[in-house]
Amino acid sequence: MKLTRRNFIKFAGLAGLVGLTGTFTACSNNSSTATGVAEADELPPEEKAKVYFSKNIDAEHLIALYKKINSDITGKVGIKVHTGEHNAPNILPRKLVQALQAQIPNSAIIETNTLYGGARSTTERHRKILKANGWTFCPVDILDEEGDVNFPVKKGFHLHAVAMGSHLKNYNSILVLTHFKGHSMGGFGGSLKNIAIGCASGKVGKAQIHGEDWITGEVLMERLADSGKAICSHFGRNIAYINFLNRLSVDCDCIGAGASAPELPDLGILASTDIVAIDKASVDMIYNFPDERKYSLITRIESRGGLRQISAMEQHQMGTTNYELIEID
Repeated sequence: MKLTRRNFIKFAGLAGLVGLTGTFTACSNNSSTATGVAEADELPPEEKAKVYFSKNIDAEHLIALYKKINSDITGKVGIKVHTGEHNAPNILPRKLVQALQAQIPNSAIIETNTLYGGARSTTERHRKILKANGWTFCPVDILDEEGDVNFPVKKGFHLHAVAMGSHLKNYNSILVLTHFKGHSMGGFGGSLKNIAIGCASGKVGKAQIHGEDWITGEVLMERLADSGKAICSHFGRNIAYINFLNRLSVDCDCIGAGASAPELPDLGILASTDIVAIDKASVDMIYNFPDERKYSLITRIESRGGLRQISAMEQHQMGTTNYELIEID
């Protein structure tokens, strides 16, 4: 079957598996071989992660949240955003991203090309979509424009290395700015998916993660965790995460204009220096929403085995699910 975005989405919709339940705990940036701080697998298991929250989705609160987590965001900064397919209705508000980026010296949005063909599969076409979608207010670095570079995975479930866009090695810090939503293969797309797939090179790294047979379910989630661990290990403390819980569609922004309309209302913004804590807190907010509007998104998460993302990161000791939610309002 020819690999196109349409076939990719169709295949993903047929490939849902029953999700896992049980305990999950949060990818902290407590690891770095470059800076000499503790490895990720040395994170004290009882350490509680801080996850900051605001119910207000505006530039003022976004910047305030960033200031809570930015102490180690230094040097050349890549802001990882899923910039979306053409006219994708649920992508992050460009004006909010612009306001935040203006606060971060020496920063650029970073993206990679897609594996599945279509409008973002080559750098030339990708740049046309970036312009059409309004990502014109700052530099946008397509990381795999000049190929890829291997990032090693320490004690990976399935992968020993993942090919990242080669430009990723040029950055000192990463801010992972994520539209949290459902996903046709991952169940949900949070901070892990944003870096694990979003920094992997389009033709090599993404193929390593998905496998020749387009792996689904638990194994895909474990491969996402492997890729995410490679990035966390590389950047150490110099990585932080912000999840927007708005426009909570069951579909990823890669679906484009055909993405399902959200059923849940906007819930707010979360920020942390711990990837597992922030994705766990985001999932918890969905599960704890007080009425039945949550069930379409929960079904999407569980039918794809999406909760395994969190337990796999916990097994990798990338952080802790033992988090404290701190509202800044």
